[in-house]
Amino acid sequence: MNAAALEAYLARLYTNAALQERFLATPALEAWRAGLDEPTTATLAKIDKTGLRMAAANYARKRAERRKPQRRQRDVLPGWLRRANK
Repeated sequence: MNAAALEAYLARLYTNAALQERFLATPALEAWRAGLDEPTTATLAKIDKTGLRMAAANYARKRAERRKPQRRQRDVLPGWLRRANK
């Protein structure tokens, strides 16, 4: 198994909730269905499930933060500083 294929599968696993739930229920089967080789499948079957859920939630939070509209610099300045600049 090449590293790029494994990284692509892990990216899908972190971002696709349905795939993640199927994987957590039957990790070896889902890894095999993804076309991963036997050693990689065996290694992924031992993955820290709590860590996987936490990482996926963290990545989802970061993606959501990036989608928020950016505040203008003026909106960030304290009121007293905005008044001083008038």
